Amino acid sequence: MDSTPSPSSSSPFNLVSSALGRYIPLGATAPADSAESRDDPTGPPSEYDDPPAGRQEQILGAIALDRELKVTRCNLEAPVFAGLNAEPGSPFVDLLPRGDVPTVTRRLRQVLETGEAHVARVQRLRRDDGSELVVSISILPAAAPQEGLTVSVIAMARRLHLYAAETAIGTSLDIGETAQSLAESLLAWGDVAAIDLDFAVWTGEGVTERAQRRIRLRRAALVPDRAWPEGYVTLGDDLPGDASRLLSQAIRRADAPQSIVIPDRKAIERVLGSPRLVRALVPGDRAAGVACVPLILDGDPPVVLGVAEVWRRADRPFADSELFDLQELVARTSHHVDLARQHQREHTQVLALQRRLLPRPGGGTVQTASVYQPATPDSAGVGGDWVNSFPLPDGRTALVVGDVVGHGLGAAATMGQLSMEARALLSAGLAPDEVLEHLDKTVTLLDDAESGLTAGYSALGSTCCIAVYDPVSHRVALSSAGHLPPILVTPDGRAGPLAIRPHPGLGAEFALREPFDVHTFEAAPGSLLTLYTDGLVEDPALSIDEGIGRLADAVARVHPWDTLHQAARRVVTEVMPTHQRDDVTLLLARMIGYRKGDTATWRLPARGDAAARARALVFPVLRQWGIRDSTRDSVLLLVSELVTNAVRFAGGPITVRLIRAGPGLLCEVGDTGNGRPRLGRGEPLDDGGRGLRIVHRLTTRWGVRWTDTGKVVWAEVVR
Repeated sequence: MDSTPSPSSSSPFNLVSSALGRYIPLGATAPADSAESRDDPTGPPSEYDDPPAGRQEQILGAIALDRELKVTRCNLEAPVFAGLNAEPGSPFVDLLPRGDVPTVTRRLRQVLETGEAHVARVQRLRRDDGSELVVSISILPAAAPQEGLTVSVIAMARRLHLYAAETAIGTSLDIGETAQSLAESLLAWGDVAAIDLDFAVWTGEGVTERAQRRIRLRRAALVPDRAWPEGYVTLGDDLPGDASRLLSQAIRRADAPQSIVIPDRKAIERVLGSPRLVRALVPGDRAAGVACVPLILDGDPPVVLGVAEVWRRADRPFADSELFDLQELVARTSHHVDLARQHQREHTQVLALQRRLLPRPGGGTVQTASVYQPATPDSAGVGGDWVNSFPLPDGRTALVVGDVVGHGLGAAATMGQLSMEARALLSAGLAPDEVLEHLDKTVTLLDDAESGLTAGYSALGSTCCIAVYDPVSHRVALSSAGHLPPILVTPDGRAGPLAIRPHPGLGAEFALREPFDVHTFEAAPGSLLTLYTDGLVEDPALSIDEGIGRLADAVARVHPWDTLHQAARRVVTEVMPTHQRDDVTLLLARMIGYRKGDTATWRLPARGDAAARARALVFPVLRQWGIRDSTRDSVLLLVSELVTNAVRFAGGPITVRLIRAGPGLLCEVGDTGNGRPRLGRGEPLDDGGRGLRIVHRLTTRWGVRWTDTGKVVWAEVVR
């Protein structure tokens, strides 16, 4: 009966390692009687890269290493590897250029320690005569029962290298990674490769034909990774202005971007004409030549995105065929650089929009702190999460959190529109459930299945939770559309999710349409309300209830004296899933409210003497608060006009409330009417409408909000 191999022994990397182990001859390098030796008894061919005519090119080799990184066996029989000395017992690093030893040694030891393979990295190996061979190496753990490592070596034939390089360069939408991949691929033609991009490309802006004197180049990639001479332009640095202009002029000869070659150091010094520029652009003090190849975006006229520079020793001049291959690779990959630029621009726009919507520091009645952490650094990972907190004109505070389905600029734009609409409607006095009703209609209008889903987002199914805190009554009115329940921590330390009735997300027409509920609860001073998005609590290893429970436990440990911003970051660190798959958004709001001595409330019957009684009740409070005489007279007139309008146009009991808030004084008059007071232009002899015009002139701002029993007209004056 066949035995089933263990998962570890049957993994792809172990199978490959085992196959390569059988491929390596025991205890020897290339056999003396190999076919290649018999065909060419005089020694290795003079051109290492070209196999003899009529023979199929062999490009695979393998080297076995022990735990001390010394060669135990190898198979480098193919002619392309001639000149590589890998004797058993010799250190593997003897095959490497000196500057690459630290990096490759680190990779080898990492594979030994972790058992995770390092696959397909472009690397140079040093031949006996000092020349170098560009290969692709993969480092794999040796298959049991062997110990150590198996290193596969694939000689990079030119056409294979072009294909592999283009494939690797197109795998990232990050402009820095794209430039780095291109630079690593260019090492096949030289000792040092650098990518210098137009600053507008680096930042994601559009690039057009501009005056040469305005060009600005930034070093986007530089390989290999080593210590460079002082003054040399390294990764992230801007090239000196003179150097940028020189490179720009060199590649724009006859108004057409062209590659140039400067063959030796004397010629370079003559062209640069400045010791400072030589130090900035030449990667050492040895004789060297450079090939400069423009990254061109096809168009009419073509646009130059930047310059690729390949440096190598002067005793190895660039052949025409090599320059042709260099230009072909750069031409094939320039569009990847432009794609990365576009995504960089989108990423910048999305993050700017996200940051714009993050809450500002709260007022005196609520302290807030928020954390927004995108799932990935590129724009494809930035989603439609938003969180916001802002004071309403009538002294209350709104807390909003939402999530648009999908990622990218489309989702962020939808998020921005919903967030701004919610803010406008709440500022206009609408209740949270009414705001969600409007957002529900907006989402239905915004959603375009053909374009939205293709772009990776959909407005339908977006979620939103709105809470409005009244700092006088210390009560919160909350409505939710498909969002996870907020968590409330009471002053005595009890924490848990609010028991709100679930409701489908916005625009969920497939579900039974029901009105949005309003959940009202008390939030005494010192209470902590937590709003968040699902990325913070969704973990494949836990149920959603367990994730919410972990968040509640973490928030409960926030001490009343803790700085809220530090506490928010600590909560995210504790609760966030190990493998973050979605954007993480958190808002902590600590309720403070007004002191009792800063508010006064009265209830009056709707009678003809209501205005006089209101003035009599308000006057001593204003005097106790130390309000100056001119402001006191304005407030008394203001209260009188608002109460008179309530008696005349509404009914039921009238509520009068005064709030002392910072430099302002807020006056509120509530009634049972639902009509909206409107300010008309009016004429001097009109019988009505003068009351609101007086209110408008006496106040810095005024407005209306609706309640379950009617409306409240509020007005603010400077005290």
